[in-house]
Amino acid sequence: MRIGFDHKKYLEEQSKFILERVNDYDKLYLEFGGKLLCDLHAKRVLPGFDPNAKIKLLHKLKEKVEVIICVYAGDIERNKIRGDFGITYDLDVLRLIDEFRFYELDVNSVVITRYDNQPSAKVFINKLERRGIKVYTHSSTKGYPTDVDIIVSDEGYGQNPYIETTKPIVVVTAPGPGSGKLATCLSQLYHEHKLGKVAGYSKFETFPVWNVPLKHPLNIAYEAATADLKDVNMIDSFHFDAYNEIAVNYNRDIETFPVLRRIIEKITGEESVYKSPTDMGVNRVGFGITDDEVVKEASKQEIIRRYFKTGCEYKKGYVDLDTFQRVALIMEELNLKVEDRKVVVPARERSARLKQEENRTEQAPAVALELEDGTIVTGKGSEIMDASAAVILNSIKHLAKITDEIHLISPVILEPIINLKSKTFVSKKVALTCEEILLALSICAATNTMAAAAMEKLAELRGCQAHSTTILSTSDEQTFRKLGIDVTSDPEYPSSSLFYN
Repeated sequence: MRIGFDHKKYLEEQSKFILERVNDYDKLYLEFGGKLLCDLHAKRVLPGFDPNAKIKLLHKLKEKVEVIICVYAGDIERNKIRGDFGITYDLDVLRLIDEFRFYELDVNSVVITRYDNQPSAKVFINKLERRGIKVYTHSSTKGYPTDVDIIVSDEGYGQNPYIETTKPIVVVTAPGPGSGKLATCLSQLYHEHKLGKVAGYSKFETFPVWNVPLKHPLNIAYEAATADLKDVNMIDSFHFDAYNEIAVNYNRDIETFPVLRRIIEKITGEESVYKSPTDMGVNRVGFGITDDEVVKEASKQEIIRRYFKTGCEYKKGYVDLDTFQRVALIMEELNLKVEDRKVVVPARERSARLKQEENRTEQAPAVALELEDGTIVTGKGSEIMDASAAVILNSIKHLAKITDEIHLISPVILEPIINLKSKTFVSKKVALTCEEILLALSICAATNTMAAAAMEKLAELRGCQAHSTTILSTSDEQTFRKLGIDVTSDPEYPSSSLFYN
């Protein structure tokens, strides 16, 4: 993979600007936009970006940092899923806590925002408190967003309990957007100033990149990633008026800035130091780009991936038609075609051949995977294993220079697993998944040197691209993710069966 981003330079720039902001206050509430951990979108569009760059930066500042995690009660109630991990937001809160502890960062508490005694939220609160995690609940802010006098009063932010913090930087993060991070920061500012403390607010931003052109594929890829939120990148008119400098921001921040500035001025009793929403953010991503052409191409590929992802989500009923059409329009805007993703055509061609050879009426599952040297390997579904498992086996056999005729997994190992699924578990779907095949291969590797050689090649699949002609199972999606393979799927189910899809 060609590198287009200097990770070390970015960390230096970002940490320097955060510390400059801290120096102006006794305490800085730092809202984190986007993913704090495992920012896979940033990794894909900025080749060379460390997906855990933000948490590593905070680790360096750990003596000055503590963390508040926000989660919207409504997201808990409807079991909202974090798409890149396939887990619900409440489970992601638990994962975040574990990750922060791993990086030696203090987790102050969890805030359940817009709480209205939702049953699932109450269960989650009990779960956290019984594990020793402090939990606060915030109700909807009275008067928000128009009545600033009510918002900044004991009836508004004053209704929320004060969260006691001890360190100069308080990071406020969440599993995803709409979790109430900003309201939590402003509520804390209100309480801090009532106590006579000088506290400030800032935002740790990644996308859109303010000093990259509005129509740069990097910024357009952000629009594709947030199509369900209807985010639109815009020129920050406030920034231009104040500094005569073009900066890119997105519609929600620009639209809410006048109210946000009035709220902060009402809380502090002083004129805001921020002249624009761009001012509020600490975003040095643009200064880490070392090869613009590499970033452009990576961003275009990400837009195509988002098109496939949104198409599958629409098929599953997770998003509406308008969201899918928004991504389709973005594809047209950049004159992109799905065939620009190299693995799409080989996967579809293999599927078409299988459908004809086997005289199928339903879609023939096939997966194509592009290796680092540009070689494309394909795999098909069978009674023994699904197409995802087949393409992984075929790929590591190719890398280990093992011929197709040689079977890596002994029938002695396969048969008991298939019997367990079909006879003991009485499952109608007995073809082994990718994870099951790899577990079987690892057992064979203990006595089979060729299986061991193939297993060693799994690490070389990290960063590879794959495409499936049918929607993958959750299990196979997670296995590809663990292997570090970026996979897309056509929005087609592998069969007409409703339950097993």
